[in-house]
Amino acid sequence: MTRRAAEVRLDSLLRTACDVIVERGLANTRTADVAQAAGVSQALVFYHFATKERLLAQAFAYAAERDIARLDAVTTADLPPLVKLKKILKLYAPAGRSKTWAIWIDGWSEAQRTPELEKVSRRLDLRWREDLAQVIAIGVDAGVFECPDPVGAAWRINALMDGLAVQVSVHHRLITQRQMNEWIRIAVARELNLDPAELA
Repeated sequence: MTRRAAEVRLDSLLRTACDVIVERGLANTRTADVAQAAGVSQALVFYHFATKERLLAQAFAYAAERDIARLDAVTTADLPPLVKLKKILKLYAPAGRSKTWAIWIDGWSEAQRTPELEKVSRRLDLRWREDLAQVIAIGVDAGVFECPDPVGAAWRINALMDGLAVQVSVHHRLITQRQMNEWIRIAVARELNLDPAELA
């Protein structure tokens, strides 16, 4: 197998693993399930990942890194801080029954028992908070936001969004997407001394 073919096969296996994880959950996903869904041998799955734990951790990272790539596109763009903030909030909030959020929620749960998965989820979680804190700090320096503690504000905003996203994703009839977005706007506006209408 050429290096390019191996990369394509690896990408295909990770995409398939993500689909299987969404359907079965991390705890119930076996290497045999991924191999069957991908139409390959289980030996090939182990060739690429060595262990089930590594397969699951890399599939989780694969799904999350796509979100991180979209986040990077926003944070590196030549945009005003308020526009960046609104784009980050939109990126983070789940839209309906999001497959990506299903993997995040499952990943957090399984990370309590799987060190490799905990390491990956912690690294990716911190990226969101660090980038949000940076955008807030830039907005404070520009006089757009008022916030004495951008890092603390980023953690509080993310914690609220995580909690609401879990409710919308798991218990989707308890609150609506619209309610969630409204509550997030109100909380962010309070943290940064903005009018919630500015975040609409």
